[in-house]
Amino acid sequence: MENPLTPEVLADPVALTRALVDIESVSLHEKEIADCVEAVLRAVPHLSVRRHGNTVMARTDLGRERRVVLAGHLDTVPLNDNFPSWMQGDLLYGCGTSDMKSGVAYALHLAVTVPDPRYDVTYFFYEAEEIESRYNGLTLVSQAHPEWLTADFAVLLEPTYGVVEAGCQGTMRATVGTTGRRAHSARSWHGVNAIHAAGEVLRRLESYEARAVTIDGCTYREGMNAVSIRGGVAGNVVPDRCEVEVNYRFAPDRSEQEAQDHVREVFAGYEVTVTDSAAGALPGLTAEPAREFLAAVGEAPVGKLGWTDVARFAALGIPALNFGPGDPNLAHAPDEHVEIGKIRDGAATLHRWLAS
Repeated sequence: MENPLTPEVLADPVALTRALVDIESVSLHEKEIADCVEAVLRAVPHLSVRRHGNTVMARTDLGRERRVVLAGHLDTVPLNDNFPSWMQGDLLYGCGTSDMKSGVAYALHLAVTVPDPRYDVTYFFYEAEEIESRYNGLTLVSQAHPEWLTADFAVLLEPTYGVVEAGCQGTMRATVGTTGRRAHSARSWHGVNAIHAAGEVLRRLESYEARAVTIDGCTYREGMNAVSIRGGVAGNVVPDRCEVEVNYRFAPDRSEQEAQDHVREVFAGYEVTVTDSAAGALPGLTAEPAREFLAAVGEAPVGKLGWTDVARFAALGIPALNFGPGDPNLAHAPDEHVEIGKIRDGAATLHRWLAS
């Protein structure tokens, strides 16, 4: 297949976004887009390129005092009658336009067009962000080639609608179990209904008062919610087991252990099993490249409400921010789209930061 990422396309971040969207790359099917990106980068003389699976890394080695990372994932959620892309006025529609091929276009455009950046730059185009962590390209690179991740600062090009979203929330899933005693529903007084017992679990969630935590001027709103409930044996049996699945989004001033302790405190007296957990990331605004980046953007940052891969960099001691043209409220939606003006404005901001 002829590579659609031509020099003319690479020179225009809007055309590049559309070309990337038109390469189907649902999670675990990123080979074609990774091949195209790798071919482009290997033709650029100021970059050295490596590949691990369907994750492509390119970097400058100019002897600069500091190194920064620009990272974006190549995969999308499954298509939903929104492929290939189409234009409507000043909007570009299609799967991945917002989350996050417009951000990937930033990185690829800059990698090709800025040969002499003010910092050394590592560009990551990685696979499988939208599914389980064990497939995530950054996870796999951290295990196989941790030296690739070395940097002083990172920008994750996730959709933020052109605003800097600093750090991210942590996330935790847990099941809260209730028990009872089985009985025939015609003689229910012989049993104890575990689903009924879950009412107190739900009342505690209903009355839960979530924190709002401000760190370095960025506010992180927590939340704890029931996201599913499982129970029941048969239509004529009083159930002896029920599980309420709870999702807790916690501010990055709490560690995973502190978050777990808090969940257990809320549901004291019940069986609590943590099934999934990921730490948040502090804002990361004090590094010099971060301050210079914020100056280039010209607007105050806000806290990231959600979890992103900035947490992977934070875990390595690398401050990281989220910045991209897409609207996060449109991510994964059937009418996913991105504003052309947001793509151009963000590309100009990043160019101003890296090339000045």
